[in-house]
Amino acid sequence: MDRDERVVRALLAEGGRTYADEAGIRLRDTPQPLYRLLVLSLLLSARIRASVAVAAARALHDDRLDSPRRMAGADWQRRVDALGRGGYRRYDERTATQLGEGAELLTDRWGGDLRRLHEEAGGDVGELKHLLQEEPGIGPAGADIFLREAQRVWPDVAPYLDRKALSGAARLGLPEDPGRLTGLAGNTEPAVLAAALVRAALDRHMAEECLRPG
Repeated sequence: MDRDERVVRALLAEGGRTYADEAGIRLRDTPQPLYRLLVLSLLLSARIRASVAVAAARALHDDRLDSPRRMAGADWQRRVDALGRGGYRRYDERTATQLGEGAELLTDRWGGDLRRLHEEAGGDVGELKHLLQEEPGIGPAGADIFLREAQRVWPDVAPYLDRKALSGAARLGLPEDPGRLTGLAGNTEPAVLAAALVRAALDRHMAEECLRPG
């Protein structure tokens, strides 16, 4: 086993879990889990710890704010309160507004079904990223987060290793080429590899652990 293969194996052992899995989202190509992933992506894209964003996504789900219809139908204070229970307090008021507006847009334009947005993009990943950013609160970072995870159920997107994931590869001294990275990861899903690389980009200590000689 060469050096890069060893580092990738250590990386996957340390951080090989998608953020959707961490948030309790059983991702499928159906409306509700895709919507929950969109909400998680919005939360993760803020300047806040990933663990807090994941906890807030779980709190919204626990309060049954897990579909566009329910999110849009909930009053603003209920959304704020759910975010607060997840510890997402710094951005709770603005995010509560974005969640409501985003649920309304998703319902009005795509019938509450992100598969329709996917279909509208016609296999063009750049257009897909552009359409996602029409959702309030979803900027380039949020769209990247969504697509890194959604490639698990939208294989036409894979391999999706964005700038953040590739910065994790750079920190580990790995190739910054998606094809070479997925080759090093073998049968590991690109979504899992992407999540692990992002964790390495965000967590210097974890990256250092992956670089320790075996």
